[in-house]
Amino acid sequence: MKLGARGVVVVCKLVTLSIAFALASLPARAEEAWRELDADNTLVIETGRGPIVIELRPELAPNAVERIKLLARERVYDGLQFHRVIDGFVAQTGNPNNRDGGGSAHPDLAPEFTFAIPPDAIIATTSSDGVSGFVGATPFQGAGKRGWGAHCAGAVGMGRQDAPNSANSEIYILRAPARRLDHDYTIVGRVVAGLEIVRALPVGEPPATPEIVRSARIVSDLTAAERPRVQRMDTNTAAFRTLLEQARARGQADFTICDMEIPIRITP
Repeated sequence: MKLGARGVVVVCKLVTLSIAFALASLPARAEEAWRELDADNTLVIETGRGPIVIELRPELAPNAVERIKLLARERVYDGLQFHRVIDGFVAQTGNPNNRDGGGSAHPDLAPEFTFAIPPDAIIATTSSDGVSGFVGATPFQGAGKRGWGAHCAGAVGMGRQDAPNSANSEIYILRAPARRLDHDYTIVGRVVAGLEIVRALPVGEPPATPEIVRSARIVSDLTAAERPRVQRMDTNTAAFRTLLEQARARGQADFTICDMEIPIRITP
């Protein structure tokens, strides 16, 4: 993956959000509990095809998450192209020059390929090879006390050049699993709503008519009236454990952490 290119970001005109979010909503049931996403670590993306919502996880990569939030607040991402979109693989944006190799005015970042597994992480599988689970909605693999982001569909990471310390502004979103990238790129979170939009982006390097990032905003920067309500199923519930067991049963011996997604409920 020439993921020496730099990635994916974007955000949302909340006029269009209400319809899209209502369609993405899940009904509540008494045995389920829902946790509201942290507004200061939720990135809303607006494209001409609709909104994309990303849950950022600073526990995985605090410096990269802080950089994305800074660039969103500086409006660096607004108006940029999804300059590299590969069918069945990845969508990338975030380079101010709209091509691989660009960057922001800020210095490059050191790699954050692994992280200390937080105590509230949910462990989904345990084997002689280690563990897998979730930090919020973001899947990870781990061994001992260290984990790394699992490159499942919807995973969001920092693009870079060949040098491990060359990540800067580019963001990528996986359109399909690509576990060969584990350990080699900094994962910052996961798309929780709008992955179908990512998969519908025009393909090309660059695309003939690239999709444009209309805006990229952190939810906490929106007014109270503009903010969507984004909730994630509480993974410490019997309801979630039931869903996990059902996913394991479907996958049987071939089950991986990429086969399970955390239910999300979004309302205007």
